[in-house]
Amino acid sequence: MAIAQFIPINIAVLTVSDSRTAETDKSGQLLCDLLLEAGHHLAEKVIVPDDIYQIRAVVSRWIADELVQAVITTGGTGVTGRDGTPEAIQPLLDKEIQGFGEIFRMISYQEIKTSTIQSRALSGVANGTYLFCLPGSSGACRTGWDALIKEQLDVRHTPCNLAQLMPRLRE
Repeated sequence: MAIAQFIPINIAVLTVSDSRTAETDKSGQLLCDLLLEAGHHLAEKVIVPDDIYQIRAVVSRWIADELVQAVITTGGTGVTGRDGTPEAIQPLLDKEIQGFGEIFRMISYQEIKTSTIQSRALSGVANGTYLFCLPGSSGACRTGWDALIKEQLDVRHTPCNLAQLMPRLRE
């Protein structure tokens, strides 16, 4: 049986924050570094405030762009009044990947114990584009990438992965 060749994916990164700038956005920059290190392509990186409509506008633009194959957001997944990333993203989803948040919290529990209940990590598919919503800390971004996203966006990961399903997402 032949081993599949790595196929780079075009990934956009969105940082949701009222206070971070390009200079202080450690989590967004970490995600960019990790995806590039894995061999993927950075489609675009944007920072928006914690505003449901600004989040939705950027993500909507990306899911309408056939060149963007995946989106990773960082920030806005908590429970405060300004945390609205899941509310911005959920209406855009064609399908939610139910297990993503649960597995993220299970893995995160090993690192931060019960504090993981404050995360509303989310994933799904919209217009053939994968969306992954991670908390805003760089530790959470590393956990989400290393433990979940990296392998699922690698066509070589067995027994199965999300990358191999990309050609069929718009069926």
